[in-house]
Amino acid sequence: MRGHLPALDHGVMDTAPAPYMIRINRHLGATALSACPAMAPQHHGAHTVLTGLLDLSALYGVLAEIEPLGLDLLEIQKSPRTANHLNQVTAAHLDAD
Repeated sequence: MRGHLPALDHGVMDTAPAPYMIRINRHLGATALSACPAMAPQHHGAHTVLTGLLDLSALYGVLAEIEPLGLDLLEIQKSPRTANHLNQVTAAHLDAD
């Protein structure tokens, strides 16, 4: 019997929070938005864009909250961690409160 070669570790999972943008195909009301309190909502046309600093666990948690609502998820984007973008995400979150 032949043994298996060990899997190569091509990278280490980054556990630090990163800015994420989630685009949903419709305007979300207060009830739906309450499922994602860590995200700042903005309406762009017929879409709602949620932005916030999330680690991977929190990202999967937000997605788990969105799924049972039957929302049409259009895009998930991880943004580079630049100081300018972090300031924009923080400002958007403060404006939403």
